[in-house]
Formats: sequence, C-alpha cells, structure tokens
Amino acid sequence: MKKIKVASGIYWVEIPESDLRILCGCPADAVKHLIKKGLVRLEEKNGVACETGPNAILLSDLPFQNERFSNLAEFPVLQMFYKQGLIIPNHPNNTGAKPMLIGLEEEVKAQAEYIYRGNYGLISEEEILDAGVSKEEAAQMMRLKKRFAFDNIKRTEELLETVFLGTEPVEIKPGTFIRRAAINVFEFSRGEESVTVNINLDKNEEYEPSYHLGFHEARREYFSVIHSGEGDGWDINRPCMASIVTFQGKIYLIDAGPNLLHSLQSLGIGVSEIEGIFHTHSHDDHFNGLTVLMRSDHRIKYYATPLVRKSVVKKLCVLASMEESLFDKYFETKDLEAGKWNNIDGLEVMPMCSPHPVETTTMLFRVLWESGYKTYAHLADITSFKVLGGMVTDDDSKSGVTREYFERIKKEYLKPADLKKIDVGGGMIHGEPEDFIGDKSEKTILSHTSQPFTDSQKEIGENSTFGAADVLIPADQDYSKAIAFRHLQSFFPSAPPHEIRMLTNCPIDSFNPGAMLVHKGEANKNIFFILSGLLEFIAPDSGVNNKLTSGAMAGELSGILESEARGSFRAISYVKTIRIPSCLYIEFLKRNGLFDDVKKDIANRQFLQNTWLFGERISCPLKSRISQSMIRTELKSETPLDCGKEGGLFLIESGQVEVSSNGRVVDVIGEGDFYGEESVVFGESCLLTARASRDSVAHKIAPDAIRYVPIVQIKLLETFKRRMVAAGPHFIFA
Repeated sequence: MKKIKVASGIYWVEIPESDLRILCGCPADAVKHLIKKGLVRLEEKNGVACETGPNAILLSDLPFQNERFSNLAEFPVLQMFYKQGLIIPNHPNNTGAKPMLIGLEEEVKAQAEYIYRGNYGLISEEEILDAGVSKEEAAQMMRLKKRFAFDNIKRTEELLETVFLGTEPVEIKPGTFIRRAAINVFEFSRGEESVTVNINLDKNEEYEPSYHLGFHEARREYFSVIHSGEGDGWDINRPCMASIVTFQGKIYLIDAGPNLLHSLQSLGIGVSEIEGIFHTHSHDDHFNGLTVLMRSDHRIKYYATPLVRKSVVKKLCVLASMEESLFDKYFETKDLEAGKWNNIDGLEVMPMCSPHPVETTTMLFRVLWESGYKTYAHLADITSFKVLGGMVTDDDSKSGVTREYFERIKKEYLKPADLKKIDVGGGMIHGEPEDFIGDKSEKTILSHTSQPFTDSQKEIGENSTFGAADVLIPADQDYSKAIAFRHLQSFFPSAPPHEIRMLTNCPIDSFNPGAMLVHKGEANKNIFFILSGLLEFIAPDSGVNNKLTSGAMAGELSGILESEARGSFRAISYVKTIRIPSCLYIEFLKRNGLFDDVKKDIANRQFLQNTWLFGERISCPLKSRISQSMIRTELKSETPLDCGKEGGLFLIESGQVEVSSNGRVVDVIGEGDFYGEESVVFGESCLLTARASRDSVAHKIAPDAIRYVPIVQIKLLETFKRRMVAAGPHFIFA
C-alpha cells in the first residue's frame, strides 16, 4: 500500500493487490499534478499507446475549500476514459471494470450530474428551446449533439461505479476498505495494512497550479488583447487557452479556466478590477475559474448567449449544490445575441455558434478607429473541417449536420481579422492548424494544445507566451486616475468633485512584488489608494492574512488616527497606487465635514478588516457602508441568536456561540466568526440555530447590505455547506 502527497489537497493511494490507484481529492488541474509527479505517464500495452493513471477518485466532503471548487472530476474522468482507454471499445485497458467515484452521497451525485452536463451541456430539445431558439434550430443542435455522442447520450452512472460513504467502513474491492474518520480524513485498509489521508486545506492554503508564471505588468490600453493562456487541459506548463481584452482601460476576460486567480495575480490584475467575462462554453478548462470571479466585491458582468449561459448555470449550480436562481447573486447577466454585433459601451462583440459537444460560441470583437474597425477573433473551441465534414448527411432522421451548415461554419472560421487566436488541439472535438492555410487574417495565433508544432504548422500561425499583448489601438491617456475618481466619489458622495480631484492629483507610486508599503508598528505618513494589483494585509499575531485590490486603501485607518499600523501591507503582484499624504487626507475629511463620521466608523472598519469574511477584496466605500449598517448587540449566556423574519448575519466581536442542527452542536465560534449565513444566502433559517454559550457581543448586519457582494456570498455558502456536512446524521463531526 503506497501513499504519495501530490500537491495541496491531493494524495495518491495505490493498492496493487486490489488493482486500485486512487486519486484522493480532485481540484482544478489534478491530472496535471499527477503528470508532473510521474503518476500519469505514456506506455504501450499490447501495441497500443496509452497513459497510466488512476482508476478511482475519492471526493472531498466539501464542495468548496477556501472559496475554490474542491471536486472537479471532469478532466480526471476524461483521462481515465480516453487517455487510459478504459471505455474505448477493443482497447487493452477496457476490461469491463468501471472507474470508481467515491464519496458522500450528496457529493457523488452532484459530481455525476456535473460530469453529465460537462459531457453534453443542455440535454434535450426542451432545454434548448427554453433558451429562445427556434424548433428547427433546436432539432439541428440535437442532431449535432448526438453525433458527437456517437448517438448514445449516457448518464454518468452508466459509465462509472459510484460508492457512497457513511459512518461505517465500505468495501470498495474484495478485502479492501475505506473508512471516513472525520471531515475529509479517510483511512484505507487491507488486512494488516492501512494508510490515512487528510485532504483538508489549512486556513490560508490554496490549491496550487502545476506551473509558475512569474510576474507581469498588464497595461490598460484603448483596445488590446493580453494572452493569458495558450495550453489545454493537459498542458502542465501553461494555463488553458484564454485571453483578456482591454477596452478604454476596462478589463474583460474571455473564459475562466483553472487557476484563474494565479494567472490574474501574475498579471497584476485584481478580481475587483474586472468589468466582465465573455464566456464561450462550459468545459472545465474554460469554466472552473468562475468561483474566482465570485471573489469580487461586486457582481462581474457575465456576457454569453442564452444557450451558453443556461448550459453554464446548470453545470455551475449542480457543482456548487445551489439553486440556479442564486447565479444572479454572483454575476450581472448580460445576454448576447448570436450572429449579430452587440454594442457594449463601444466594444462590439459578435458570438457565433460553434459545433462542439456542449453549447459553444466563438467570439469576434471590433472597435471603430481612424481607418475603420480593428478586429479580434477568438476561436475556442472549434471542430476541424475533416471531423465536421464527416458529419454531413442529407438524411434528417440521422445525427449529423447539413452541407449548408458545414459550409457556413467554414466561412465563419475563416473570416479575416486583424488578430485571430484559434484552437488547434486536434482530435474529435478541436481544430487543426491545416484548416487555416491561406487564412487572410493579419496575424494568427495557434493555441489550445500541449503538443509541439511541426515546421509546416509553424508557417500557418504564430504562438504566443503568457502575458504578451497585442495592442490593436494604443491608449493616449492613463485610465487609472479616472477609475480612482469614481471609487473615491462613491466613498465620499457629499464631497465636491474638485475636492476628490485634489486627492487623485497626488503622485502615482508603483511597487514590485514583495515590496512593503506599510510596516506593522509604523506611524505611516502616507495612505496608499490601490489602482491596480494585489496587496496583502498581514498581522501574524492575530492570524490575519487578507487580500486587498483596486478601490481599497493601505494604511488608511492608522493614517487617520496618526497611530501605529496594526499590521503590514505587502505587494503580492505589481501594484500601482496613489500616494496620499496622511495630513492631506485628514484635512480633506475635515474640510468636507467627514472627519467625525469617518473616525466614528473606524472601530467597526478595523474589526471588519481583521475578519475572514470581510477582510479581503472589499473596497473602502463598500466596507464603510457595511460598517454603518452594523447594529451592536450584547448577548447574555444561553441567549439564542434570532435572525428574524427579515434575516441577518451575526458577526461575533467577543464571547462564544454554539451553532447547532437538530440539537447537535456543529460549530463553536468566537471573535471574527459569524452565524446567520443560511438566512442571508437562502432567505430563510430552518436548519441551523445558535445560542451564546457565554456572555458575548455581536454585530447584526442586514442581508441587504451584503446581498450582492459575491465574495461574502461565496464564503457564506461555503460555511453553510461545511456546517451541514458536520450536521448530517450520517456524517461524523470532527
């Protein structure tokens, strides 16, 4: 019996006597980590080239850990099915034994549905019609979908063996058992041998990428494309195909792949700086970074066609075990019309339906300039002309596509652009470089592959590197101060514009990654308003490590009080700030009659800054509004915490509170912790109760103050799920 730590939250357990190779924990890019460890490698079996790898997956008890998806089994399952060959007919590895999916019943069922949606997207004409397409189009889409599925759309349970864990050991192979010892702690045993794995993440630990990207400084241009990914779901050295479009200083993502936060941090982009995301489709290598965008202090705009949006929402919500209606708490939905130019404040985008197993669009962008439009075409994911041509049929009763559809897709793919990025991953569901021989685009970039290019393919298009940018229209101004003006105006709505401009006229300072802006214990003479990049506020004595991004201030509270800073502010990425002298800031507050109110508010804001729930990625204006809504409540021992019909969140300042379900204590909380997440997220509180176990002080926050703050909502949902796992009758509370 062998146990290997693969990466944070990922272990490998091998039991040769039972022919078991178990991937324990499957966050984003788990397969890439297995490849790097040599646990997935190429071999030849009976003359057939194939990969080794796991034949069982053990899921996390918790759908989220530290606001990231813990269970993303789609790509590990694809690796088992197709790269190992476990379901390929006549493959030497296809012995009839199904790969295993092991875990708590709720998580196993959620993963089975998520994999099903990942394979097929919308799965009936009725679901497609619900997205507003015609009956004729819906029928055509189902014909295409069935052809990709070899005319056999199968439930996940037909392809995988599902094993549910409870309170007792479960025999997963003859003589081999697994026992759930505690939340995310599992013991494997066979005879006298046993190993224990713990796939919990520590408080400040995160799932790690398989690659290192270094640090880059992304410029905000009038219209440019920053290349943020050129690999595919198997590339261990690069992020998956993605781009970032900047327009008039605003930042838009195209897709959200694995380890998105790491990519943004490397580029010096904070999540709260993102204006919106254009989404092409729901496959994991373009999808599973969505929880990163749920770590913003505002709802990021979500741009997609209704077909793609519905496919994505169904997959995301089953993965997170949440109602589809909750999607609008995290994103501001902006539907796009396929086949037409949609104008987004001057940035025009045309999504075009692309043949793929799930609902997919390519994206064409254009911006008007002096000699006409400048254009960018983002083609992910596409199908090769050979594969699509092989689907052409005149028989409407058969799966496939019409000749007219095939010719239209070819014409759309080959439409010239100033800059075009294409998927050349090959195989059954990706494009081929050779299809673009003779493409009239000014510059073509080959992407979405982990394979090296041949010399002949290198003549067809270029390749790009992470962080490189193609500037289509350069900027003739610095957009950052205009953004700062809007932030500060929302923070101080009563201050006249000329007073705000006094602050924004202060000098801009740039900091390298690792630089210290304010030291703990320093009476800082300057306050730093963050324009771009990421800072961390660290106070090790209090166990605080929170991230700050655009719109936040470093050293503001100690600067106002002219006192020693309670922690240190340190740059994580390249950071750009406005350096405001503390004395000038204080004078600004006094001149505008704000000093007393801000000073009165400081105690609450200092308290919020030191909590996990409110301490990171929340701008100063929003933090101020939350602090002003706080109602201080003293609780005697044994007093219940009543959220009331209107709901509310109790943030504990001191004392101790016990959280229970059906009379069973599932959590004991103290300073900086909270209760009431159920009433805020779901609008009711029926599964959890709480009482003060000793004299306590809490602050009650109304749901409206935090209803559309995604990073708070995702933390509330994660906490609720963790408490319910601890509460369930068949769970063991550690």
